[in-house]
Amino acid sequence: MSNSYLKFLGLPTLFGTERTKEILIVNPTAASSRVDAESSSLLIYDYDEDHLNESRSERIEDCLNYKNSKRVTWINIDGIRKAEVELVCNHYGVHSLLVEDILSMGQRPKMDEVENVVFCLLNMLYFNEENKTVETEQISIVLGADFLLSFQEDSSRDVFDPIRVKIHMPKSQIRMRKSDYLCYAMLDMIVDNYFVVMEKLGEQIELLEEEVIRRSSTRALAKINQLRKELIVLKRNTGPVRDLVNNMVRSESDLLEDRTMKYFKDVSDHINQAYDLAENYRDMMVGLQDLYINNVNLKMNEVMKVMAIVTCLLAPATVIGGIFGMNFDIIPYAHQHWGFYFAVTMMLLIPLWMLWAFRKRGWF
Repeated sequence: MSNSYLKFLGLPTLFGTERTKEILIVNPTAASSRVDAESSSLLIYDYDEDHLNESRSERIEDCLNYKNSKRVTWINIDGIRKAEVELVCNHYGVHSLLVEDILSMGQRPKMDEVENVVFCLLNMLYFNEENKTVETEQISIVLGADFLLSFQEDSSRDVFDPIRVKIHMPKSQIRMRKSDYLCYAMLDMIVDNYFVVMEKLGEQIELLEEEVIRRSSTRALAKINQLRKELIVLKRNTGPVRDLVNNMVRSESDLLEDRTMKYFKDVSDHINQAYDLAENYRDMMVGLQDLYINNVNLKMNEVMKVMAIVTCLLAPATVIGGIFGMNFDIIPYAHQHWGFYFAVTMMLLIPLWMLWAFRKRGWF
């Protein structure tokens, strides 16, 4: 079927390969094609148990004065610009290899310890309600002795609003702890948001399961294909993030206090649960695809059974008609005035008897 006809069925968008390319074509060895953001903004929290200074700015130089503030400083940069990232990282002593990772695209989530900083790179996940797709946003977290740098791509959304609320609360847990606890809180919020995305995907899988059971159409197959792609995105993130959190738990860095380790272990439990749930969703999609194939085969078998029964029922009439249609001079009942009615009666009675016999044997 040509594309000119497919466009009227709405199938090209269902079976298109553009989403597949977005998900699967990743080459970490290629030079980064990242384009500098049109604008960037700073959100700075400088706090301790009793004091909080919050400031917003669009000048990257405004964050350079907090290096030795003697308090915990969280500098969140929205919008990735190469010159600004290099300026901030050089000022806070971040290794050039980590700067390359921050500026890269499509990196596998990971955790590194380089020159007295702990570096975490992972993706925040969002569910697009309109397109029914899982969207990713790369975030880089640099943990230092008294500071934490976070680099985000999209300034319009993140999952850290509950953390900001807690920072504004005097005597809160986050205000009384060091920067490693802030790092835990950020990882915890990112992982918890995975479950929000999974819940949305679970709802889509349930609706799709009902559709496949009711009507195994080509559109249902296309939806199965689409959801399997989104689950690839989910599994591609949950697995490496599990390794990232486990590395944090096993880390012996002086930046991570012993009393904070139990919180990272809690995040480890959550990401392990998310990973298992992603595996369950993948198995469900395989089961849905098998169910679709079985339903299609069942419908085909039903059609073939009906056709076979019709063929069998017409066979006696074909045989009788063939016998009485032979070119012989002497054929029984051929020259009788009731011969035609006898032949027609046999053509009707034999199929009716066959229907009764088939029904008795349970063939339909």
